[in-house]
Amino acid sequence: MSAEAERAKSVRRILEQPRGGPTILRIVLGTQLRRLREQRNISREAAGDAIRGSHAKISRLELGRVGCKERDVEDLLTLYGVTDAAEREEYLSVARQASTPGWWQKYSDVMSPWFDRLIGLEEAASVIRTYEVQFVPGLLQTPEYAHEVVRLGHPRASAREVERRAQLRVERQDMLKQPHAPRLWAVVDEAALRRPLGGRAVMEGQIRHLLWAAEQRNITVQIAPFRIGGLAAAGGPVTIMRFLEPDLPDVVYLEQLTSSLYLEKREEVENYMAVMDRLCAMAEPPSRTKAFLEELLP
Repeated sequence: MSAEAERAKSVRRILEQPRGGPTILRIVLGTQLRRLREQRNISREAAGDAIRGSHAKISRLELGRVGCKERDVEDLLTLYGVTDAAEREEYLSVARQASTPGWWQKYSDVMSPWFDRLIGLEEAASVIRTYEVQFVPGLLQTPEYAHEVVRLGHPRASAREVERRAQLRVERQDMLKQPHAPRLWAVVDEAALRRPLGGRAVMEGQIRHLLWAAEQRNITVQIAPFRIGGLAAAGGPVTIMRFLEPDLPDVVYLEQLTSSLYLEKREEVENYMAVMDRLCAMAEPPSRTKAFLEELLP
């Protein structure tokens, strides 16, 4: 199959199953436009001139960090020698859909600027692996527990803002119940389970929710007990996402208190993958999760 035919097939596939909403469409569109540019040996500077922008704008577009106007896509396709009307329309269709707000935009008043990318990537992922030290991973938090976590992270936020941030955190979990839900593999640190966040009732509800999650076909829960000592991943929350779409590389998401970092370079991702593999090997096996959690209940 020629490169042009393979590109067209990829574009049609993502249009038929747009999981991840505009986030993924932007990334796929950017990847395809970068390949077209590189195949024609056109510089980013020349591409930027074609859309009345800079090479930095082209870089952001190709990384899927920003949306792209239809006019800009048309001009780039012309520059790259894409003249077939049907093929051009497929690219333009992706651009139009990529400009449609995701469901999470209704929380834009309280959402951190880097968080929308995470939600889109999670929804498009086939496998999500995650580990946190201080808290239960966000995709497994109950509403009450999420409320307490948000209050800690945003001590100056109003009660309404705390409530909306907690709602967003919980609503993003809905994807785990969809027909084509990703597989979630979460490692929960024992410290997070024994820290009485929000009081006994909140923690009991959270532990019972983890028991429910561990029984779901698409969710694996492991416990990292105190006895395994230091962990290479203990610097902060780590999430690794893998995708079925060949145009999407594995992504590592690292979250801090007021910022986040997305890693996509193969060497960096492989390092974190090795850390996660080692962590899972050291943690209690999934078969022990139920008994471990039940021992924590009153």
